[in-house]
Amino acid sequence: MLISICIPAYKRTDFLQRLLDSITIQTFRDFEVIVTDDSPDGAVNMLCETFRARFSLTYYRNEQPLGTPENWNEGIRKAKGEWIKIMHDDDWFATADALEIFAQTIRDHPEASFVFSAYKDVFLDEDRQREMHISHYRYKALVRNSATLFSRNVIGPPSVVACRRSPDIWYDNKVKWVVDIDFYMRLLQHTVPVYIPAILVNVGLGGQQVTRDCFRQRPVEIPENFYLLNKVGARQLRNILIYDAWWRLMRNLEIRHSYEIAEAGYTGEIPAVILSMVRWQSRIPHSLLKTGAFSKTFMFLHYIIHYNRIPA
Repeated sequence: MLISICIPAYKRTDFLQRLLDSITIQTFRDFEVIVTDDSPDGAVNMLCETFRARFSLTYYRNEQPLGTPENWNEGIRKAKGEWIKIMHDDDWFATADALEIFAQTIRDHPEASFVFSAYKDVFLDEDRQREMHISHYRYKALVRNSATLFSRNVIGPPSVVACRRSPDIWYDNKVKWVVDIDFYMRLLQHTVPVYIPAILVNVGLGGQQVTRDCFRQRPVEIPENFYLLNKVGARQLRNILIYDAWWRLMRNLEIRHSYEIAEAGYTGEIPAVILSMVRWQSRIPHSLLKTGAFSKTFMFLHYIIHYNRIPA
């Protein structure tokens, strides 16, 4: 079996039905579907029963809710395919040949272990959509150094990715906000990502996503970003994209004093350049910092002046 589609489910059977309907019409058929369910009732199981005759589907009810991202890992542990394809229950395939294109890309690149596609953000509470493509510049930066994902997640959510099975195919359950980029950084240390420019997945965006609960929350973003920086090493701050990401993090969370980092939940060592960023920003009116051109100018000056203070 080539592909295991792993669906971590929780309650939302209307969204899940849309995803399962999009799987039903796929022209590529060498796949299995694994549903791992954190729901408190049997609604997801009842829905899955109606799809069992259409494709290979195995349902598992978690005895205790595993949450994000451990429920993702549970599906991966149950999967049997050569490749793993997480699909969140509020996302769905954009076309009937989407899985075929993933499979053909896998066949065309036997050396690859990581494939991702363009996608479309669908704002579920609004009449709005947004196509998401990675630029040539950002793709090249990603290939050179996967830690540039600190700057922006140019890959997208896990639903747009397929990964070859390996011991590294797991999500770190110590984090939620940076869980996807941590996963990508780890895998891309060993392989070059293959990008599919076609939009193959629709990504549903609404008010119920975990990321909405974490966005601009100091007690989440501060400890998790430092946790990830400690994993990859402070030397990564020598990359200006990553440097700029930390400048923006301090600015967006309005960290004006170093003690606020500890108050947010991180009490480990803080690189000297980040402490200096905080001091610089505390002296700049926030109205200027929020202006993109001014902020970039200040960041670049700080980077030039403090570059030699970054560990090599």
